[in-house]
Amino acid sequence: MASKAVTIGDLIHRVATSCLSNRLPGNYALSDSGDTDFDDEDDDPFAADAVSARREERRRTPSSDEVVASDEVTASASASAAEADDEEGGDGEGGDGEGEGEGDDESLKIWEEKRKVAAAAASGVDRARDAEALVAEVFDAVSGVRRAYSELQGAHCPWDPEKMRSADAAVVAKLRHLARLRDRFRRSVATGCHIPGPSPTAPPLREAVAPYEAALDDLRRQLQAKQAEVDGLKEKLAVASNRRNSRHHPSKHNASGGGGAPTVELFIACAEQARAATRAFAGHLLQLMRAAGLDLAAATRSLTKIPVSSPQLAKHALEAHVTRVLLGGFEHESFYLDGSLSSLLDPAAFRRERYTQFRDMRGMEPAELLGLLPTCPFGRYAASKFASLLPPRVEQAVLGDGEHRRAVDGGAHPRTPFYGEFLRAAKAVWMLHLLAFALETPPSHFEAGRGAEFHPDYMESVASSRGAGAGMVVGFPVAPGFRLGNGAVVRARVYLVPRGGRP
Repeated sequence: MASKAVTIGDLIHRVATSCLSNRLPGNYALSDSGDTDFDDEDDDPFAADAVSARREERRRTPSSDEVVASDEVTASASASAAEADDEEGGDGEGGDGEGEGEGDDESLKIWEEKRKVAAAAASGVDRARDAEALVAEVFDAVSGVRRAYSELQGAHCPWDPEKMRSADAAVVAKLRHLARLRDRFRRSVATGCHIPGPSPTAPPLREAVAPYEAALDDLRRQLQAKQAEVDGLKEKLAVASNRRNSRHHPSKHNASGGGGAPTVELFIACAEQARAATRAFAGHLLQLMRAAGLDLAAATRSLTKIPVSSPQLAKHALEAHVTRVLLGGFEHESFYLDGSLSSLLDPAAFRRERYTQFRDMRGMEPAELLGLLPTCPFGRYAASKFASLLPPRVEQAVLGDGEHRRAVDGGAHPRTPFYGEFLRAAKAVWMLHLLAFALETPPSHFEAGRGAEFHPDYMESVASSRGAGAGMVVGFPVAPGFRLGNGAVVRARVYLVPRGGRP
């Protein structure tokens, strides 16, 4: 019996000493018996709750009965431990110390492993949080780009140069910020920072950023299209300025007044307005071709049959094509729309009628006129010239469909911005034609052929960078010239090249 009591007291002493004096930091209570299953506790999702409950139980103040029982157990354990020491001697003590030391080492290793796992989990959470913050910044940056670009669009209408400059600077700043975020993301992928496990997670993030890079490319293309639109607006402004100057010029005002007669000066002014209108429409067509992603040089060569070798010449070639189509049949009183010979039967009455039509149409918008009289002579002229100007394949490539052609073939005139630009150019040429046949001596028009020598009295170069010196010849004609009855000359527009060269 004495031997059994000593063994029980020794166990009680060890348990009490381990629980009350040798607890390790953390959420684990270790015992020397080695029966605690740490793996099962880790697999249990509620293990943390159980540990918290045990902590709360430890913190609870013991009752008086528990204190008395604890004192009795401690005293009994102390007495038993003393007797065990007397009977077993140094061998027992050495064996017990060795067993206790091995249990503590094993517990420390387990605790270190748990601490490393917890640190890795915390690091992973931090990296995931950084990745989420980066994605949020990317979304904010893209939203900022959209807002800045909307302000840039708002600055175009009404035209506000100061607001445009500030909005353009804001767009550039937002794009640069987005580029910095892209560089930061690439550095993080390369170094492994901010992203837990670069190899598995980098491709999805790269795929997430790819749409924003595509959006940036779209914004750049839209900016180029806007720049082309600005050039077109400048051409329109030049047309409006010429129209205003012609209206306020004294000689032109008297000539266009009621009861007056057409003059050579008025014809020269209308010729300049017609050229400005055709240039504006050619610029608008060039803008649409660029927006459609076409090769400007190849598309222009196919449409105009002019050997254009660079996109920079596309605008002049398109202007030459538009002018050639709109002025085709200019020498006939009706552009060969019918077989009328009114100018031969009663020339004076025909001239008065033409000048009256000129004055009546001068202040009217072409779309409004065709909305009321779609099959009037001007409407038939516009329909026939539009069909010749853009072949079906070109219309399909530039406008994306054939709605314009179907509407025109059906006797209607579309109310679209593109067709409105065409009608302005067509009206300017139609007005010039009315005025030409209103003059008592109709002007004759002439055109410089390819390879012809340059004559400054009859020609003017459309490219200011190319000098009109010796050795320069006509590369291709852009607009015809006119010789009037009083000897005045409206010079032809040509594109010059060195002798033996190509445009």
